[in-house]
Amino acid sequence: MSKLVNPHGSKELKPLLLDGAAREEELKKAQGLKKVPMTSRETSDLIMLGIGAFTPLDGFMGHDDWKGVCDDFQMPSRDKLFWPIPITLSAAQDLADSISAGEEVALWDQETESIMGTMKVTEKYTIDKEHECKQVFTTADNEHPGVKKVMAQGPVNLAGPVKVLSESYYPEMFKEIYQRPAEARKIFQERDWTTVAALQLRNPMHNSHAYLAWIAIEVCDGVYIHQLVGKLKPGDIPADVRVRAIDALVNNYFRKERVVQGGYPMEMRYAGPREALLHAVFRQNYGCSHLIVGRDHAGVGDYYGPFDAQKIFHEIPAGALELKPLPLDWTFYCYDCGTMASMKTCPHEEKAVIDEQGNHVSGSRLLLSGTMLRKMLSENKPVPKEFSKPEVVAILKEYYAGLKEKVEIKLHGAATGDVKK
Repeated sequence: MSKLVNPHGSKELKPLLLDGAAREEELKKAQGLKKVPMTSRETSDLIMLGIGAFTPLDGFMGHDDWKGVCDDFQMPSRDKLFWPIPITLSAAQDLADSISAGEEVALWDQETESIMGTMKVTEKYTIDKEHECKQVFTTADNEHPGVKKVMAQGPVNLAGPVKVLSESYYPEMFKEIYQRPAEARKIFQERDWTTVAALQLRNPMHNSHAYLAWIAIEVCDGVYIHQLVGKLKPGDIPADVRVRAIDALVNNYFRKERVVQGGYPMEMRYAGPREALLHAVFRQNYGCSHLIVGRDHAGVGDYYGPFDAQKIFHEIPAGALELKPLPLDWTFYCYDCGTMASMKTCPHEEKAVIDEQGNHVSGSRLLLSGTMLRKMLSENKPVPKEFSKPEVVAILKEYYAGLKEKVEIKLHGAATGDVKK
C-alpha cells in the first residue's frame, strides 16, 4: 500500500489517455469529426488531463465551474472541489455556432497539425475575460503574458469530457525526464519515500535553486526537481537547454539517491500566487507531500509581491490540499558569511556591488535570480562565480552565443531586491 499522499480529490489517479486498440478506434472516429483548433496552452492542458496530472478532472470546465474557480477556488459540479485556475477550451464564434450540444468533436493541435483528442460538447458559454484575468492574474494589463493569452482566446468556451489520444512530442523530445504522475509515484515508492518536496523550475538552476533543494532534502526523504517543458514567454531559456544545464548541476552536486528529475508538459501562465496553488494541486497528483515556495513563485515583472505565493496558502480553506507548502525565504550569496544564506539567517544587509568583470567590489548580499542570470548572459557580461556552478554557466553561454536574435531582458523588483518584503 502506498505511503504517498493521495491524488487530489481522489483515492487514485484518473488519467484520460487512451492506448492500444481503444486509442486506434477513437482516432479513427476522430478523423470524421468537426475539428476544434487549440492554442498551445489548451493543448498542454489537454495533455495534463491525459496523463492524470489534473486528477480528478474529466475534461474542460463548464460555466459554473469556471465562475466558481475564478471567484471561490471551487468547482460546484464536483461538490465544491478546490481548484485554483480555470481549465477551459475556447473556440471561434462561427465554429461554436456550428456545434450542437452533445456533439463529439476532434481536438486539433495547430502547432503539430495533429488530432490530440476528442470531446463530447456538453455546454457552450461566453465569459467575461477581464473578470477572469483580474481574479486569476490580479490584473487585466495586456502586457502580462498570461492576460494576453486569455484576452486573445476565442469568444466562446466549449465544455465537456475528453478522451486524450496523444502526448505530442514531449515523450520523445524529453525522454530522459518526461514523466506521468504514475511513473513518478512508482519511483518514489521504490525508494520508500513518504515525504517528497517538489522544486518547480522554469529556469536553469542557479545556486539559490540548489540551496533550496538541499534544504528540502534535509527535511524530506527526497526532492523532485520538476521542470516545465511546455512553452514559455519570449526571452526565457528553452526547455532543451535548461534540461542540459540542470543535468550538469544535479549530476555533480547532489546525492543521486536523494533526488529525482522529472518534466511536465504544462505551459506557464505566470499567474503568481494562483499558479503556485495549481502547481501544488498537480504536484500532489505526482505524489509530492510538499512544494517548495520561494521568492516570486510563478511570477512575472512586478505584478506580485515576492512572497504573495506563500501567503495565499494561508488564505485557502483548511484541508483543500494534502500537500503542504515548504515556504523558504529569499536566499543569496553572502560575501561576509562566505556561503549561501537567507534573510532569516544572515545578519549582513548591505547589497553586494559587482564590477564589469564580475568581481566583488563591496557589500555583502549577492541576490540571485533567473532573470538576472539571463540578462547577464544575453548581454555577454561575466557571471560572478557565486551565482551559478561553472558547468551550468558554460552550457548557457554556449546557448546565448548561438542566438541570432536576442530578446531584451528587463529587470524587475523581484529580481533585484528593490521591493518591500
